[in-house]
Amino acid sequence: MIDDQALRMIDANLNRLREGIRVVEEICRFVFNNASMAKELKNLRHLVRSSAALEALKTRDSQNDVLRPTITVENDRSDLQSVLIANFKRSQESARVLEELLKLFNTDEAEQFKQIRYTLYTLEKQLLTK
Repeated sequence: MIDDQALRMIDANLNRLREGIRVVEEICRFVFNNASMAKELKNLRHLVRSSAALEALKTRDSQNDVLRPTITVENDRSDLQSVLIANFKRSQESARVLEELLKLFNTDEAEQFKQIRYTLYTLEKQLLTK
């Protein structure tokens, strides 16, 4: 059985990962008009699931999150490329957190998030080094 603190982190990072991928997906779709990349990101986003998701949702306490207020660096975006980079990094970091936490009770799911993270590394390189 996984503890509530770990479940709370799983919940937050599942959301953060989906959100970050969605921002990148939207930029690919509406800015780059890159249907294949947008579709690949959409498919990747739909892989972001865990058997612990419902149990993790019960531990959510977003109203009392100690880092809920926006910090200055989070508002530091100069253009769409900076938004793209920030959201790739956000997604990769969340995938890593999920990979580590899920090793506590489901190594198959941990491996799935490792693969998601490596796919994000590849997509980031493809988009930013054209």
